Amino acid sequence: MTRERVYRVDAVILKRSDMGEADRLLTIYTPTHGKLRVIAKGVRKIQSRKSGHVELFTHANLLIARGRNLDIVTQAESVEVFLGLRDNLERTAYAFYCAELVDQFAEESVENSAVFDLLLDAFRRIGGNANPWLTARYFELHLLSYLGYQPQLHYCVHDNASIEPVDNYFDDQRGGVLCPRHGEIDPDARPLSLNALKALRYLQTHPYEDVLYLQLSAGTRAEVEGTLLRYITAILERRLKSTEFLHMLERAA
Repeated sequence: MTRERVYRVDAVILKRSDMGEADRLLTIYTPTHGKLRVIAKGVRKIQSRKSGHVELFTHANLLIARGRNLDIVTQAESVEVFLGLRDNLERTAYAFYCAELVDQFAEESVENSAVFDLLLDAFRRIGGNANPWLTARYFELHLLSYLGYQPQLHYCVHDNASIEPVDNYFDDQRGGVLCPRHGEIDPDARPLSLNALKALRYLQTHPYEDVLYLQLSAGTRAEVEGTLLRYITAILERRLKSTEFLHMLERAA
């Protein structure tokens, strides 16, 4: 059966780069086609009607024509522009981080509407002045779950025994918590305090509305963030560019 020559999608603009004199290469995420790379022709021209509808982080409705190598955006209409992500440097940095995570984790043309909805919710929350740090941690854990990388936080990844309410360990390569007996002899495992484990479990299992009430000490926040970042880096086998900028902003604050 032949594919339709044109198709319409909802999309979030994850990334863009200039091509030629007037075009842009867009990386978009859609609920029905997953991640796609498409060309928006002529959008860098002053008179382009599409340019304002394919800005970074925009939720847009796109009409796309199939091309020989890359598909081409023929029409674009903004659905949500998330202005709150653009007028504050910290919120912009967190939006870049969420977009980069989806770009790095998602495979091209693999449908996952839950990831699309999660990303939209993250942009709305960050842009609406919700706690961006908690929003990012919630986003990380649920993105990992939706894409098959959910960290094991309730059972020892060595022998599947229940984790006791004590200080334990986390192994990035095995993807979860190790009990003290097995963590102490694992060269790849890092200590994980009971408070950090409780916070990770809460973020993983509770709705976002409850997560907003979490009160964490600076030490626990740093441990939770560091544990997730190391795990994500181990899966991707590379460091994310946006984390360096976020950490620079934190140091400057």
